[in-house]
Amino acid sequence: MEKLLEGKCEACRADASLVSAEERKILMPQIPGWDVIEVDGIEQLTCSYAFKDYLSGLDFLKKVAHLAEEEDHHPEIVLEWGKVTVSWWSHKIKGLHKNDFIAAAKTDALFSE
Repeated sequence: MEKLLEGKCEACRADASLVSAEERKILMPQIPGWDVIEVDGIEQLTCSYAFKDYLSGLDFLKKVAHLAEEEDHHPEIVLEWGKVTVSWWSHKIKGLHKNDFIAAAKTDALFSE
């Protein structure tokens, strides 16, 4: 099984396939703590991270922003006092692509640093 952390996001075309139910069964265990939610009919991966204060959360947000630029894949990031929530989904296909799972795993790795 390919490890998500070793993956690289690929350019997502409008005709790319959504992650299948079978693929999801393999990928979700690699990103414990992430949930699949639906917003306006579009599935997204989302996870919240706790911090001791606002500036620690801001530092993490900046790391995720740099990751997004490196991968050329951009999440929604919400910063609150003591919490950062990150949501990944593929805008072009209006749902979940393998890129989202790769980015989620890399986000977890940033938090663990």
